[in-house]
Amino acid sequence: MGGKVDDVQNESKIGQPLTYDPSKKGPIKNRSCTDVLCCILFLAFVGGLVAVAFFAYTYGDPKLLLYPVDSNGQLCGLGSHRGKPNLFFFDLVKCGRMGPGVFLNGCPTPQVCMSTCPQKNYVAVADFTTNNKNSLICKDGTDKSAKTVLDLVKDDDCAAYYLKSETVLNRCLPLSDLLNLANNAVTVITDSGEQNLTDSSNSSISGAALNTAKRTTYNLTNETGMTAEDFQRGVSVLQQFLKAKEYGEKIISDIVATWWMMLVILILTMFVSLIWISVMRWIAGIMVWFTIIAFVGLFGFGTGYCFYEYYNSRNGEEAYNIYIAGSTFTFQKARLFLGLGITCGIIFVIVVLILMFLCQRIRIAIALIKEGSRAVGSMMFTLVFPLFPFIIQLVVIGFWAAVLVFLASIGRAQNVGENNVTFANGTVDEDAIKQQTKDLFQQVPCSTDTNDTLGSVCGYLKYGKGDYTIYLQVYNVFMMFWLVNFTIAFGQMTLAGAFSSYYWAFDKSKDIPTFPLLSAVWRCFRYHLGTLAFGSLIIAIVQLIRLMLEYVDQKLKGSENPVAKFFIKCMKCFFWCLEKFLKFINKNAYIMTAVYGRNFCMAAKDAFFLILRNIVRVVVIDKITDFLLFIGKLVVVFAMGTAAFFFFDGRIPYLNTYTPTLNFYLVPIVIVIIGSFVIVTCFFSVYEMAVDTIFLCFCEDLEKNDGSADKPYFMNKDLMKVLGKKNVIDKKDD
Repeated sequence: MGGKVDDVQNESKIGQPLTYDPSKKGPIKNRSCTDVLCCILFLAFVGGLVAVAFFAYTYGDPKLLLYPVDSNGQLCGLGSHRGKPNLFFFDLVKCGRMGPGVFLNGCPTPQVCMSTCPQKNYVAVADFTTNNKNSLICKDGTDKSAKTVLDLVKDDDCAAYYLKSETVLNRCLPLSDLLNLANNAVTVITDSGEQNLTDSSNSSISGAALNTAKRTTYNLTNETGMTAEDFQRGVSVLQQFLKAKEYGEKIISDIVATWWMMLVILILTMFVSLIWISVMRWIAGIMVWFTIIAFVGLFGFGTGYCFYEYYNSRNGEEAYNIYIAGSTFTFQKARLFLGLGITCGIIFVIVVLILMFLCQRIRIAIALIKEGSRAVGSMMFTLVFPLFPFIIQLVVIGFWAAVLVFLASIGRAQNVGENNVTFANGTVDEDAIKQQTKDLFQQVPCSTDTNDTLGSVCGYLKYGKGDYTIYLQVYNVFMMFWLVNFTIAFGQMTLAGAFSSYYWAFDKSKDIPTFPLLSAVWRCFRYHLGTLAFGSLIIAIVQLIRLMLEYVDQKLKGSENPVAKFFIKCMKCFFWCLEKFLKFINKNAYIMTAVYGRNFCMAAKDAFFLILRNIVRVVVIDKITDFLLFIGKLVVVFAMGTAAFFFFDGRIPYLNTYTPTLNFYLVPIVIVIIGSFVIVTCFFSVYEMAVDTIFLCFCEDLEKNDGSADKPYFMNKDLMKVLGKKNVIDKKDD
């Protein structure tokens, strides 16, 4: 009696087992629209995105992003600055410390528009006594005759120094390493040769001297300000940017020279993936066992070889130097092979234990893979179908990027006119600024130095409507997440509908619909757009929260609050796990909706309890199947990456005449590997969806049916043989 009570309690917790339905012959045809309210909400939000895009297109102009803005908020190269497209920064050290962000956020230093960048090196300290003002670069409207050179520099009316520069995205940046620090003295290569700069008392000028705009006396070395190390750090960032620019140009030239070769290899990847999936229809067992044995053998050999190398080099000092992007990484040979040997050994032991204790489950997984191969083989158009959702995702991402750029450009065309912006002593006529920019301006702090007479405001970088577009940008990002997940959900439900019609066809030669894929597409569009919108909305909200947490985490990097950092890390981990769990539930909910036509909540509930009742099979069989398919992906990607390596490295003698001379031969290899992984993922995603759908249907089949004449199994003979089951009546299989 107690056993029955326990069974009833367990059933109430994990749901009632499914019962036999004699009318069940594939996805039900008589269904109604599901989650209508969510469908209406989705269409309303799409309409809002269209309105945001129209607003961005009306008021934005991406070309304006190419033009820098001076300290008065005027665009270089346009309006009053026509013919002056280049932006000159008074203090390059501060800009250097900002890194590449100077191109997006500006630089907290006075900046003016120029027709050409400086073509020589100059430091104003040399003219403090001579009062020679011919070489000065000053702000627009500055009256040089009213002040001395020292006063012009102190008041930030003119630049304290400038260097020979070139135009980089319309910004004047130094050409090469022109500045060196030795013994805390600044050495500048000028037209008259190398000079160690000194002040009026003949004392050596430190790196702080180049911050003369903040100094009120000649005794610069005794002022608290920028140290020589800070100065060198700023110059180093500028140098790294120029090196990155040089590397970027070389990489682009390599891509241009090899694009058609990479395209040929990627097309070959498509054929290899197609052949792999087709062959698995007939010899899935051989391929899977071969893959497992090869995988085990590879890591077994790797473990032995690494420990052998470690044993031979454990007493030596031999090291490997690896060069990546101009940086050198040194690894001691003994420690390197010891670490690799331990890693390979752990993986080897885990895989061997899986083979020892889960051999029977692997046989069921192989049978599921065979059944998935048959399903894919009977509906070959399913292999092409993922290209359509993939293209739609690219369109959505491209649309998001276009709206983002147009929104970012809004407000940059504003011209604040002749505002009384005084950088000396930190005085700013904020009333005039607010009146002309309608209170929509952004103040940029120049320095955190309390002794800095420059003040707390250096300039204005954004004007006009641009400030409140941040909310539209958030809405745009959210809609990008929602639409991308909606497209993924549409692809999953469509494939689930097609493959479920295959499984639940008792006679595969007669009961499968003529156009199962088109029928599944029609059911999704006609009845279940609301369900797709519901599931994708949940994922989109979680992804937006994760993005916000990532933003907060970046902001806290300079913080010294360990408690806040700890909670942010925990929340990031929690929402990452939540997103993975919800994606798993959503996929199975879409399968149940595709089969039974239920709304999202009911489908998710049924799928969850079905999985819970078969939790051992889910953990073992389904996950082993995913692992085997993942190995198949790696095999194809590794094969294509190896072929690309031997070709671009010139190791195939017969093809050397076609191999171009490259700056970095790894560039096309990396692109081929990434592209191959994307292509293989598209093909194998069909396979994975087929196996997941068939697995869920397989679990239902075991609960509903018993193999009798009234309740025959719909699974194929291979699966029944592995499970030790059979039908009373014969069942025809492909």
